Amino acid sequence: MKLKPTLCVLLASPAWAAPPVEGPSPFWSMVQMVFGLLLVLGLIFAAAWLFRRFTMGSMLGRFQPARVVSGVMVGPHERVVIVELGGEWLVLGVTSRSVNLLKTMDKPPQADAANVAAATPPFAQWLAAAIEKSRKRQGGEGE
Repeated sequence: MKLKPTLCVLLASPAWAAPPVEGPSPFWSMVQMVFGLLLVLGLIFAAAWLFRRFTMGSMLGRFQPARVVSGVMVGPHERVVIVELGGEWLVLGVTSRSVNLLKTMDKPPQADAANVAAATPPFAQWLAAAIEKSRKRQGGEGE
C-alpha cells in the first residue's frame, strides 16, 4: 500500500514544528501563586469587614430587643439569667445544652435607676480604677 503525499506531510509535520517554548521559572510561579493567595484572602477579609460594617453592625447598634439584666452561676456549667425583653423580665436557666424559661415577671419600675450602676460588673469597675491609678502614677513621675 502506497502512502499518499499528504499523509507523509502530516506525519512529518512535528519535525517541522517550532521548538517548545520554556515556561516561567519555578520561582516566578511561586511568587505569582503567593500573590494570588494574598489577593484572595484580602478580598475575603474586605468583604467580611464591609458586610459587618454596613449591615449587621449598624442594625445591632440601633435596635437591641433583648438585654441581659443580671446573671448568677449556680454550678460549673449552669447559670440563672434575667433577660429584659419588651418591658418584661424573663428568668432563664442556662446550661451548656439548653435554655429553659423558669419564670416571667413584669419589669419593676425602679429597675432602670438601679441597673445603671449594677450593669457595670465589679471587674470592669476594678479595671477602670486600676487604669486610672496607673495613669495618675505615670503622670506624677513625669512632673
